[in-house]
Amino acid sequence: MYKILANTIFLGKDVFFLPECHSTNDIAMQCLRQGTLGEGSIVITDFQTQGKGQRGNTWETNPGENLTFSLVLRPKFLEIGAQVFLNMAIANAIRSCISKYIPQIQVKWPNDLVVAHCGKLGGILIENILSGTSWDYAIVGIGINVNQRQFGAPQATSMSLLTEKQFALSDLLQELIHHIESAYLALKNGYMEEITQEYLDHLYLYKELARYTVDQQEVEGKIVGLSNSGDLYLELLDGTLKSFGIKEIKFPNF
Repeated sequence: MYKILANTIFLGKDVFFLPECHSTNDIAMQCLRQGTLGEGSIVITDFQTQGKGQRGNTWETNPGENLTFSLVLRPKFLEIGAQVFLNMAIANAIRSCISKYIPQIQVKWPNDLVVAHCGKLGGILIENILSGTSWDYAIVGIGINVNQRQFGAPQATSMSLLTEKQFALSDLLQELIHHIESAYLALKNGYMEEITQEYLDHLYLYKELARYTVDQQEVEGKIVGLSNSGDLYLELLDGTLKSFGIKEIKFPNF
């Protein structure tokens, strides 16, 4: 079903398809430690039974209806503390690809793909293998709701629900990988400012007044940027600037 990709430089030259697995990230991690995977490899499954998301959440998916896969990258050209740029580059690439079909798609910090007032369309989870103080491998887990039309979570949606169309998963995978490779090579060539600006240009609720939950209390403010480590900067109503990590702030409607 999923073939080696011909229109890329290095991504997708090894594609490992599993009809079912608990987590493509876990499988990729295991294979890396065994020395059976290299940079550019893709692990993909039709049914991921224990998909992982940010904050320890699970990723709900029906068999054969969505894209759930992991990429193996080796971003040794980046310092460990610069993972935020890899996060942004991958998120930009996926958003750019899907915007061809759903122009209103945005990135919700840090790595969710969403459509305002409709729900979450996809997500990214990057897990790292470090060697001493250097970055050895990054495993980029990606889940995109494609053809699934029923969800247990009210905040979930899919490309099919939003467009009333069915998508060929193998064709969409090729498009996504092509975009991701281009973004990754731009990152490797040092286009950090451009990557950051593109991310902010399509960031959900950027510079919009909204209510967030912090320590079980509501705060009102605007997202105004990111720190060098990827934390979120929120400007409160009184002008105070606060920074938040992934588990420290909850967005409205998600």
